Amino acid sequence: MKKNSELIPSMIKDQRLIEQRRAQIIEGAVRLFVEKGFHKTTTREIARECGLSIGTMYEYIQSKEDVLYLVCEYIHSELEDRLRRVVAEEDQGAVSLSKGLKQLFRVMEEMRPLVLLIYQETKSLPKDKMKYVLRKEEEITGIFERILQKGMEDGTIQIDPSSVKLMAHNIIVIGQMWTFRHWAVGKHYGLEEFTERQMSLLLGDLTTGGKTDGKTSAT
Repeated sequence: MKKNSELIPSMIKDQRLIEQRRAQIIEGAVRLFVEKGFHKTTTREIARECGLSIGTMYEYIQSKEDVLYLVCEYIHSELEDRLRRVVAEEDQGAVSLSKGLKQLFRVMEEMRPLVLLIYQETKSLPKDKMKYVLRKEEEITGIFERILQKGMEDGTIQIDPSSVKLMAHNIIVIGQMWTFRHWAVGKHYGLEEFTERQMSLLLGDLTTGGKTDGKTSAT
């Protein structure tokens, strides 16, 4: 899979400097995209926000769409890294699932404006970069797919093998619900209660000895 340095050519050869400058660009662009939206933000505003001249910024990107792609990649990488951080090889599948779900909901709360940004604006990406972003979505979903398979193997998760992929997608969509439906769900549930109830529904169906009273047996 191509890295962002290959998908977005740079006039600069120093890879460390490229990463440093692009991190600056991402940080500035995120603030503007969340505040104004992608289409209403100009490249000149991005350059000013991240402390670079417009000429310097164009040494590291070629278009505003490149900046959007870098922002999308940053958001996906952050979510993927934080999910992988809590899933330990030695844990049973049900334990990994519980940890992964809690982390997913926590990150969706912390990155809510950024997750909304991805789904509102990625349609503006060129096809090659859109394919990469969608592939990152599949990789994140794959984390939960592997957790479910691990739980099937160690006997802590019970699910029809043909439903594993679908359930992994369901988990991601439930996590995204806190972002996309927060305007409604947030009126009735705080993040902690939302997390407990969603985990109860999922783990009660998937794990042996699961409870359905708002608490879970896997910790």
